[in-house]
Amino acid sequence: MSHTVTVTRTTTTSTTQAVLLNVGYLKTLPGVLKLIHVILGIVTVSLLGHYIAYHKNQYIYRQGPNYIHIADHAIFIPELFFLLIATTCLITSTLLLFSCLISIATATIIPKTVLEVIYHIVAAVLLIIASICYLVNIEQELKNARVVRSSYSGRLAAAVVGIVNSIFYAIAVFFAYRHYRTG
Repeated sequence: MSHTVTVTRTTTTSTTQAVLLNVGYLKTLPGVLKLIHVILGIVTVSLLGHYIAYHKNQYIYRQGPNYIHIADHAIFIPELFFLLIATTCLITSTLLLFSCLISIATATIIPKTVLEVIYHIVAAVLLIIASICYLVNIEQELKNARVVRSSYSGRLAAAVVGIVNSIFYAIAVFFAYRHYRTG
């Protein structure tokens, strides 16, 4: 006896788009350093943004019988430079951190390129220069009695946090270069 058996297969395909977080990246030293850069950057930009409003006026000095007016834009230059550099570093570090968190491929490819080495060198140098210029400006304003005393400690804290963040960028240069050379 011979029988014929017919087998019918039905294949159902479904696609989904799930965003998986690469939380393991935060357990690595580069991930921790990027997180520290972002946190310190948020603190720095927040302090600068808060205390920048304290001296948006014109300073008036008495020189003999005349008064001298100094426009605030001349006083803002070191502060705006520091704010520009701190904000740029914050945005770039945040983008690098998020790209490594949402993509495992990115977290493995970017460290093998020279991008992170160059970025951390530039960020460390610019942030230390901007922080020191801002710190010198604050001290000169204090010496010339042009600074509002209530804003001095917050502005000083922003400069110090900027210096600390530039040190962490310098540390990241070493690890990024080591990973680049071995990758």
